[in-house]
Amino acid sequence: MEAILSASSRTGRGKNAARRLRRSGQLPAVVYGGEHSGVPVSVDPKALLEIFHSESGVNTLIGLTVDNGSSNQVLVKEFQLHPVTNELLHVDFYELALDKAITIMVSVVLKGESVGVRQQGGIVDFVHREVQVECMPTEIPENIEVDISELVIGQGVRLREVSTGVSWTSVSDPDTLLVHVIAPKVEEEPEPEEVEVPEGVAEGDESEAAAKTEEGDGSSES
Repeated sequence: MEAILSASSRTGRGKNAARRLRRSGQLPAVVYGGEHSGVPVSVDPKALLEIFHSESGVNTLIGLTVDNGSSNQVLVKEFQLHPVTNELLHVDFYELALDKAITIMVSVVLKGESVGVRQQGGIVDFVHREVQVECMPTEIPENIEVDISELVIGQGVRLREVSTGVSWTSVSDPDTLLVHVIAPKVEEEPEPEEVEVPEGVAEGDESEAAAKTEEGDGSSES
């Protein structure tokens, strides 16, 4: 997926300048890569959040236009959030060369309901939710879909099984286990506590000995 985002050049640097920019409703950003690496700009945080909430999320290829000039193709390299409010504080973009492959993390998405869960009472163990792949910038997958509907207990899906006929190449180990169905854990019943038998009392006479002890305790009180 590709999106368009407008940016404006900025001259102020540092925390104070960034705070003033955020108070004015803009988000401080820096563009890396390309001919002029480390270019400070500002963008509309609401427009960027819309891109984050799209199907491709932070892996969206963005056409970034600075000061209404030419559009450069960028990806979000890194972003910072406020630890309490989750407000966007800063974002770094990386300018791409469209004819060169890139390495990127892509989310794994599960599809369907496992037979092992529906009929056997198993549990889906989602082992790896992201994997690293290599692809061209214009062919970034929104996600890697894994169909688990036919999996029974003891079966799983590895990365190599979903790496054929796609526009990307796995960088993560092809034998990486993405998901499998496991049997539910059976809780062991606690072992009964051992009853301490007084000396001289045969096995099976514990209750009788206990009763006599209680009677003796009652008579002493009267």
